[in-house]
Amino acid sequence: MRYFIFLFAAMLLFSTGISAQKKQEFYEIKVYHFNTIEQENIIDKYYEKAFIPAAHKLGIKSIGVFKPIANDTATKKYIYVILPLASAEQMISIPSQLERNADYMKAGDEYINAPYTTPPYTRFESIFLKAFKTAPLIQLPKLSLPKAEHVYELRSYEGHTEKIYRNKVHMFNEGGEVPLFKRLNFNAVFYAEVITGSHMPNLMYMTSFENMKDRDAHWKTFGDDNEWKTLSAKPEYQKNVSKADIILMKATAYSDY
Repeated sequence: MRYFIFLFAAMLLFSTGISAQKKQEFYEIKVYHFNTIEQENIIDKYYEKAFIPAAHKLGIKSIGVFKPIANDTATKKYIYVILPLASAEQMISIPSQLERNADYMKAGDEYINAPYTTPPYTRFESIFLKAFKTAPLIQLPKLSLPKAEHVYELRSYEGHTEKIYRNKVHMFNEGGEVPLFKRLNFNAVFYAEVITGSHMPNLMYMTSFENMKDRDAHWKTFGDDNEWKTLSAKPEYQKNVSKADIILMKATAYSDY
């Protein structure tokens, strides 16, 4: 009898683990490279009028569209689009589903049918990610100031090797870095591991702030925090990032958050 009780409990734990694992979201981050105002306007119109409304009908909510603050003065300009997804299969199926949507095809005509002489972008990157187990779902920011003032910070941490990269992921999850960010109210949108992308091995995460002053104050508090000082000083977590990219961004008016 005890054997069957033990077996049932083990099966329950196993099935619960699978269920919890399935709840971890995936993300696609599209990074559009463009040069001109005309290209920017076409991309904006496409996402506002065509893609986002059509994606919402497919059940994809909380789509973020962002522009780096540095776009104003940079020669090379970018737009970041973040899609939360249930699976890799969903990402693969989106294009064919959209093509069957007449309203989408009409609203997105200028982008979809752009001639080769005037493309709407120079190129775009697609980054596919899986959410951390300690942050399995996207979290919309809880900010009080007007949306136009909000600042989003996208960070990318590359590792020297796969093994060293896994150490940084461990630092976020088992090490307690994710709960630390939560305690200090960083309003993190997501934390995720890059599965495929141009920079690997790599993890990415996004935090959000009321404005730039609020962002600077949060990072000052983070750097002074005793828990962070203890965590970052642990021998097992030394030199586990080979390159860190920090991108400060503003959400577009039509972004879902």
